[in-house]
Amino acid sequence: MPGLGKRGLIILLVVLGLSGTGVFFSLRPAPLSVAVVAVDEGPVIASVSNTRAGTVDACRRAGLSPAFGGQMAVLPVNEGDSVNAGQVLLELWNKDLRAEVSLAERDAAAARARADEACVRSAVAKRESDRLARLVERKLTSEEAADRAAGDAEATAAACTAARTSARVSDAKLDVANATLERTILRAPFDGVIAEINGEVGEYVTPSPVGIATPPTVDLIDDSCLYISAPIDEVDAPAVRAGMPAVITLDAFPDQRFAGTVRRVAPYVLDQEKQARTVEIEAVIGERGDNPLLPGYSADVEVMLESRESVLRVPTQAIIDGSRVMILEPGDTLRERTVERGISNWEFTEITAGVDPGERVVLSVDREGVEDGASASAE
Repeated sequence: MPGLGKRGLIILLVVLGLSGTGVFFSLRPAPLSVAVVAVDEGPVIASVSNTRAGTVDACRRAGLSPAFGGQMAVLPVNEGDSVNAGQVLLELWNKDLRAEVSLAERDAAAARARADEACVRSAVAKRESDRLARLVERKLTSEEAADRAAGDAEATAAACTAARTSARVSDAKLDVANATLERTILRAPFDGVIAEINGEVGEYVTPSPVGIATPPTVDLIDDSCLYISAPIDEVDAPAVRAGMPAVITLDAFPDQRFAGTVRRVAPYVLDQEKQARTVEIEAVIGERGDNPLLPGYSADVEVMLESRESVLRVPTQAIIDGSRVMILEPGDTLRERTVERGISNWEFTEITAGVDPGERVVLSVDREGVEDGASASAE
């Protein structure tokens, strides 16, 4: 270039080179910012969980109503009361039935008295017949008199039997009257807590029409035995057995995890909408401490199928399509890697081949631009 010396030309070339480098770096895309975690060793537990929220249920829960309709006359319990088996929960107006029971008691008493009278007469007639029979042997009375006395003895004996049978019939009628009266009284079938009462004293209770369910008058719950019922997918069901350990979480206690045990796996499949099929399992909590467990709480059950200690693992959310992970290499370049998996759960997955301890695995795999060969930096 005219007018430039050799030194000037060098300076010009250096300036142009620096400008080109600046333009290149200014136009190059900024590295992606990705969340990463180092591959480490630790425990991994294979587990399955319920597909929808489970529920805390009572081992025994009864919706109770009187056998027939009537006006509520006595309601000696309130919602939340603890009751014992056999305790009266409700009594309908039943003065007419009580009067019938009283009448039946008196009739039964009268029948027993008549039976006693008839049997006393029978005993007297038997003794008289025996006495005349001895006199006949001694020729002190006629055979006709003895035969008449024997006939009277047999007749009065039959009357005694009939009277006692009649007394038993009266006792049976009394049992019927008492049973009818008892149908107006609602008693607790087991120890429990009153969950709900539908109705007040003076209101009428009507039985449910056939095929139409109505709310029970008294809802009784046995709160001494509670369990969690939860549905799991039919695909996972064959691996679950009664006695397996489980981890139970409840929305009511979000910061706590309770150790539990599977106590039952239903022997049938439930058909749900959209062809979702599930199997119901039941689990019990071992120790719940001071936490009150109430029927109706929502709960989740995670069943522990298998446990391995000190294995190479990555967070499950880092797995792509079940067999790949994205590695952030030391040069801040993303490289896709195929891995072999072992057991897994929602938190961690065991890796048996494909990555080494300490390598950085990308967690934010769904972020736009995360692909093999992309430039990235750790957040």
